Amino acid sequence: MAATRSAQAVWEGDLLKGSGTVSLDSSGIGEYPVSWPARTDEAANGRTSPEELIAAAHSSCFNMAFSNILAKAGNAPTRLETKADVTFVPGQGITGSHLTVRGEVPGLDADEFQSLAEDAKKNCPVSQALAGTTITLTAELV
Repeated sequence: MAATRSAQAVWEGDLLKGSGTVSLDSSGIGEYPVSWPARTDEAANGRTSPEELIAAAHSSCFNMAFSNILAKAGNAPTRLETKADVTFVPGQGITGSHLTVRGEVPGLDADEFQSLAEDAKKNCPVSQALAGTTITLTAELV
């Protein structure tokens, strides 16, 4: 069963001085300001960027894939916390995504946790969509 989700962006002005909004239309959960400085400066100053939105998508997709892989291996997780750091370099584009996962998984050892996390990193749909970038992983069983 296919599903389509929609978001919309509006931009006003040139790249450096302009700004816009992105709305999450399918869920209706909000409209968020975007700007070039939010994309390139260390401080986002209350605005989001395409990279932050990709990081949100990557971390949530990874958690879904990883929880499924763990459950199929007989060790459903109690909790998974995943952070995605998506790097943007002006003139080059998105150069990578680093996933950091901490998980509570009863009955699983650290080596198996790492191996299954690598499987989720490789096979989650957002990782596959980001195949043109470098995806790295740090996995910690707690």
